[in-house]
Amino acid sequence: MTGGAARSLPWVFVAGAAVGVLGGMIGLGGAEFRLPLLIGVFGFAALAAVVVNKAISLIVVAAALPARLIAVPWPELAPHWPVAVNLLAGTLVGAWLGASWAVRMRTAVLYRVLAALMVVMAAALLATHLLPVASLHLSGWLQVVAGVAAGLVIGVVAAIMGVAGGELLIPTIVLLFAIDIKTAGSLSLMVALPTMLVAFARYSRDGSFAVLGRNRRFVLTMAAGSIAGVLLGGLLLGVVPDLVLIPALALILLISAAKLARHH
Repeated sequence: MTGGAARSLPWVFVAGAAVGVLGGMIGLGGAEFRLPLLIGVFGFAALAAVVVNKAISLIVVAAALPARLIAVPWPELAPHWPVAVNLLAGTLVGAWLGASWAVRMRTAVLYRVLAALMVVMAAALLATHLLPVASLHLSGWLQVVAGVAAGLVIGVVAAIMGVAGGELLIPTIVLLFAIDIKTAGSLSLMVALPTMLVAFARYSRDGSFAVLGRNRRFVLTMAAGSIAGVLLGGLLLGVVPDLVLIPALALILLISAAKLARHH
């Protein structure tokens, strides 16, 4: 693992804040940008980086949930509880499966899987923010089955990457359940938190989980920086036009994916 200035706590805080700002400017936590940073800059191996990213993401989501409840009060969210339950029926299983697969993958394979998922995240980012997202007008059991299936995939992706999954949850909620994007953002956090806890519980059964104990100060410092960055990024929301910001962020993800695919 790299040392020196790259691991100094002030630099760790700044790096976390930078990731948080990127995420906050598009209404997300930025965990997809944090993962390549943990591997490429701070020298964590693939699985260790995923576990650290998951821990930081969990802290950031837990901190963000009260603020979202102020923006979208509970009385507005309560009628949509069946949506959260529908998605959780898939995401909880997916999170357990995804974490189980991640701990069993050879390191070289995990790097390639992470690279492929970053490409998926870049595509989701472009599609969600630059293309109109309209409901598919599903209903009845078709909607329920689609929700569970989508949740399963999202849970797997979120667990393997160590992210909250908002990049995929928000458009899924809009598409399948015809809910406005602001409410979908709050619902995504309500789904993401228990989903992350399940993945975290699965990772805790693996030896790689010990990386958190060895890097406790690192994790807490980067989490603090990420929370500060997300708050700052939220204030900057709309300052940079989406037509400039979103392609730039997608390009960052694609470059990171290319580097991860070549990582050994």
